[in-house]
Amino acid sequence: MSNRLIKNKTCVVVGASHAGVNCAFALRREGWDGDIILYDADPLLPYHRPPLSKAYLTSDDGIDKNLLKSAESYDKEGISLNLGVSVKAIDRTHKNIILGDGSVQSYDKLVVATGARPIIPSIPGLANSNNAIPLRTATDVANIRHAVKNSNKKLVVVIGGGYIGLETAASLKKLGAKVTVLEREERILARVTAPEMSAFFQNLHLENGVEICTNKNVIAIETNNGEKIVCCDDGTCYPTDIIIIGVGIFVNKELAMAAGLDIENGIKVDETAKTNDEDIYAIGDCTFHYNPHYGRYIRLESVQNAVDQAKVAATSICGKETRYDTIPWFWSDQYDVKLQMVGLSQGYDQVIVRKENNDNKCLSFWYFKGEILLAVDAVNNAKAYVYGTKLIKSGERINKEKLLDCEEDLKIAHLISPINS
Repeated sequence: MSNRLIKNKTCVVVGASHAGVNCAFALRREGWDGDIILYDADPLLPYHRPPLSKAYLTSDDGIDKNLLKSAESYDKEGISLNLGVSVKAIDRTHKNIILGDGSVQSYDKLVVATGARPIIPSIPGLANSNNAIPLRTATDVANIRHAVKNSNKKLVVVIGGGYIGLETAASLKKLGAKVTVLEREERILARVTAPEMSAFFQNLHLENGVEICTNKNVIAIETNNGEKIVCCDDGTCYPTDIIIIGVGIFVNKELAMAAGLDIENGIKVDETAKTNDEDIYAIGDCTFHYNPHYGRYIRLESVQNAVDQAKVAATSICGKETRYDTIPWFWSDQYDVKLQMVGLSQGYDQVIVRKENNDNKCLSFWYFKGEILLAVDAVNNAKAYVYGTKLIKSGERINKEKLLDCEEDLKIAHLISPINS
């Protein structure tokens, strides 16, 4: 699409987190000369989300220290940023969106970047319990900080032993809280990693004074003489001042669904981030997209995916050939541990655990399906993360015996097996 064709055109982006903001700025870089209009229901300037459960929670910084872009950047690029504004409908026939106040904004191209929201489980007593807080937004973090600061006992129960729950537990421990994590499954991180990795993080939290309790299904929140008590179906109870809810997310797909866009575990998009409507794209946590490397559709909750899809959508909207073909990567910071993950481990039939120089805090987990390397989880081990990324991309066969030999230095050339071996 030439500049002549995209002049005097309007691209509307619904959602101004990582995906939406990066798409707006990428549109300008790719040559979109028309209007770019961003809408988001959050009244705050768009901010980085990964630090919310980590460094941002433990600091006294305001949101201005955590912004995706400065306010001046939007003005400089001619991007209209509209905050605290909800979008209630998409009218595909007339190519416009209906805002919360009933006003209408037309579009030539529309990008849906509505993300996700935390699941608030229907536990009796939870809705009426003060200081029961999810962690998804900067406002949530402000509420958690305030609750901890004003709590005498600083007793915290985290419901959910996924990455968000564990990162929040680690951060709250730094703030002086006494933290208990309740996980419904038989192990923490059960849906995303191997038992060996779950055991590593369980031990890490225990070493740092956080109690991890698995097979705990919370069935009620009771109040006794002003004290909150979290009750589980096995009869155990946990007194607390603050409850952190970290049991997962709902995709914000209602807007797209009502507009008749294809929905399948999110908003279904092709390799250019385009929906079943030629003029509507979707990006970020809300999308269900095809990954050529793994040969299947997936939905990812990660900044990497949000940023990469944003660039692909912007490039496609500007009429240039492109396709999404990225190896997913993630990270998590807990205490003195930096976890870097690359690839998707689902479907693995073997996991190799490698410790560097017998260091229990520098190791890596290599997930295989047969001879195919699917993913690598690297703990305080940037070299394993880098090599793992290269090997997943190349598809080269790995010598598992050398990988297992922790006495041998981790070198990518040593790990590659001859083709005929």
